[in-house]
Amino acid sequence: MNIESKLPDVGTTIFTVMSRLAQEHNAINLSQGFPDFDVNPELIDLVAKYMRAGQNQYAPMQGVPALRQAIAEKTGALYGASVGPETEVTVTSGATEALHCAISAVVRPGDEVIIFEPAFDSYVPAVSLNHGIPVYITLTFPDYRIDWDQVHKALSPKTRLIILNSPHNPTGMILQPEDMTALARVVGDQKIFIIGDEVYEHIIFDNVVHESLLRYPDLSSKSFVISSFGKTYHTTGWKIGYCIAPEALSTEFRKVHQFLTFASNTPIQYAYAEIMQKKELYLNLASFYQQKRDQFQALLKPSRFKALPCRGTYFQMLDYSAITDEPNEIFARRLTTEFGVAAIPPSVFYHNQDDNHVLRFCFAKKDQTLKEAAEILCKI
Repeated sequence: MNIESKLPDVGTTIFTVMSRLAQEHNAINLSQGFPDFDVNPELIDLVAKYMRAGQNQYAPMQGVPALRQAIAEKTGALYGASVGPETEVTVTSGATEALHCAISAVVRPGDEVIIFEPAFDSYVPAVSLNHGIPVYITLTFPDYRIDWDQVHKALSPKTRLIILNSPHNPTGMILQPEDMTALARVVGDQKIFIIGDEVYEHIIFDNVVHESLLRYPDLSSKSFVISSFGKTYHTTGWKIGYCIAPEALSTEFRKVHQFLTFASNTPIQYAYAEIMQKKELYLNLASFYQQKRDQFQALLKPSRFKALPCRGTYFQMLDYSAITDEPNEIFARRLTTEFGVAAIPPSVFYHNQDDNHVLRFCFAKKDQTLKEAAEILCKI
């Protein structure tokens, strides 16, 4: 039987496509955003500890209480926000699930959702599945800033949700205090909700403070703030994230969550709760990745690639216009198949396939991996 697709314009994600291509051609995979170095062995031991202790059945739907408490304590310490672990913190099966739950909780047919492009590829499908209408605003190239005048002009009586991502994937842009002021001015007293995709909250460079929505009570009162343990603890395959939202929003969020995954991996939740007591592991993450960013940029200085500013995340945008005028999808494939380095073409993160002749490279890799990749890139 033929089926009428609910997502007719959606194919296999570019991350899967490029990782498969890298594997087929034995290329260095700097495309998909995952580390190639080991997880902290203590964290693995903690998971095993709780498995052996019998924590192998369903966790509470909202998440293990000890983990929700640890999240609330960290949030208070870092952002000065008082968060109720019982009513305002929900543990999810990855940040992607959390994004889907938040969008589904508030978007109804005909509602407009402001999305900044380039945008992570799960936003628009979730909006479409809920019969919302994406309203696209392009970040300014090459600094990828938000033009708040455009945002103000894009608002309408149908505007229901604004989705923000900082630190930003794929560009490495971060929101600054003036952005938060502008956002507050734009939203005002209107019934507009906000999603803060803050999964790279601990990967921000040059001693800059992360401008979480949780720092701003007027904004956090209408926000879903989403983060990810996978990015913080180098465990992307474990798929545990969380959402912080006011009780009324969390209630609606959980109505979706309980019928999407119900509960997330139990022993891993207990392990995260315990290792979160070692605050240095997430507080030192910025310096760990800044060293890798700086190393990767230094290695590429002799190349014809031009590094764009990277202020957060573990992604580096490289301008290749001095090498070729090929569209970035074509050049990304050729870079993989002919030269042996895989990257992501950012045009896939635009609804109209905008192409600024840049590629996104992941530097969450061993030093040797970065050196080998840079040697190849410097020869192109």
